[in-house]
Amino acid sequence: MTNHDVNSQCCPEFFPEPWQEKEITWQGKLFIRDTVAQFLHMPLPGAFGKAVGRMWQKIEAAGARPNDKDFIMLAYDPSPWKSELYINVTREVPNAENVRLSGTYLTRVFDGPYNAVPKWIKEMERYVTAKGKTVKKYYFYYTTCPKCAKKYGHNYVVVFAEV
Repeated sequence: MTNHDVNSQCCPEFFPEPWQEKEITWQGKLFIRDTVAQFLHMPLPGAFGKAVGRMWQKIEAAGARPNDKDFIMLAYDPSPWKSELYINVTREVPNAENVRLSGTYLTRVFDGPYNAVPKWIKEMERYVTAKGKTVKKYYFYYTTCPKCAKKYGHNYVVVFAEV
């Protein structure tokens, strides 16, 4: 993941099939965590990019970058005023909040604008209920930045429902 410029791509192309309607179990999957200030679930201008940049610098400095195919960045909104970002890493990262996620997650892939998240949550709730499970928490994997989503013609988002 790098900054955008006219001669390079930032985000690898995302293929939804491996993530569509899967059950994933993690035991201590390693991530680093940071927070983003937001207003009514919308990140303040520049806040998301700054947080990702800050995290990515620490990941690169620690040599903890995952392969492109293994990369996951999750967002969780504990309130309308703050979002938590999680980027998976290959080893502990100094000067970062290292966290381990454990649990079972059902996933579904959606394609569309970010303002569709409330609709996706309702669809995900029906999907999880049909599986006989209950959602504890939602995480969102925004698979590409807005510029790359435009380039690829898709704005894929993987919803992880912790069950």
